[in-house]
Amino acid sequence: MPHPLLAALLLFHPVATEDGPLPTPADLWAWRNWTWELSITLPLAIGLAWYLIGAIRRGDTSRLLWRHIAFLASWASLCVALVSPLHRLGDALFSAHMLQHEILVLIAAPLLAAAHPAVTFLYGFSSQQRPTVGKAVAAIERHKFVTILMSPLVAWLGHAAALWLWHIPALYQATLSSDAVHSLQHLSFFITSLIFWSALYGAGRSLMSYGAAVFYVFGTAVHSGALGALLTFSTVLWYPLYAGRTAVWGLTPLEDQQLGGLIMWVPSGVVFIVVGLVLFARWLKASNDRLEHSTLLGAHRTSKPVLDETTG
Repeated sequence: MPHPLLAALLLFHPVATEDGPLPTPADLWAWRNWTWELSITLPLAIGLAWYLIGAIRRGDTSRLLWRHIAFLASWASLCVALVSPLHRLGDALFSAHMLQHEILVLIAAPLLAAAHPAVTFLYGFSSQQRPTVGKAVAAIERHKFVTILMSPLVAWLGHAAALWLWHIPALYQATLSSDAVHSLQHLSFFITSLIFWSALYGAGRSLMSYGAAVFYVFGTAVHSGALGALLTFSTVLWYPLYAGRTAVWGLTPLEDQQLGGLIMWVPSGVVFIVVGLVLFARWLKASNDRLEHSTLLGAHRTSKPVLDETTG
């Protein structure tokens, strides 16, 4: 099956940072604070249209309804993060930028991974093109590099590395003054998160056992929570570029940083803990099912000789 990561390339793209005055509370929802750059809106529009065409051709809508809902919710969350004024607000407030990242990492990426949209995208091609495209994607998926990239440990390490490296002050502040660096930051957050969630869901060839999934989820909750706590309790301003931008919003730069830390710490921690508990419950159920199966199999083997003697 084609991997969801390949389908994601139809939805995600470089981020445009618009010039002009920063948004204020009075004009936040003004037209100029929405991001209408074609580098963002066009791929989103093409991705949605392509998916809808594929969904119509694929049919069986009732069975796939929850996947379609997951895809559409992921698409909508990308619009909120990249098109709505939240994107421009991230240039004025660190906390808004953090919220944007959390939407990409904790909403858009896991929903897209859960939707498993690659097959539906494949149906967007003509019936004559599908076999060729499907074989090409399958070959890419089987490539050694992709197999390693999608392994649970590498997926977890990549997600963690992107999170911590991009919060190094020099790298983070570079995103506020360079479109290219800003694009790279958002792409790395989204792609590494998509790989992580895809491995977690057992998509493609990276099937992760429930036990390993629980470990990686709680591990992610711990390290992301630690970074959020550092930002929250720090008395040093990590990103001085925000120093002259937060006053109009009634926040000191340090308060803005602490709010951003809380956004990373609390909501993300809750999401990971809930997911971890769900996976833990499934792990227990799977273990119980295996135990019941082994018990029934053992009982069948024990009773078989008795039945043979009786019928003999």
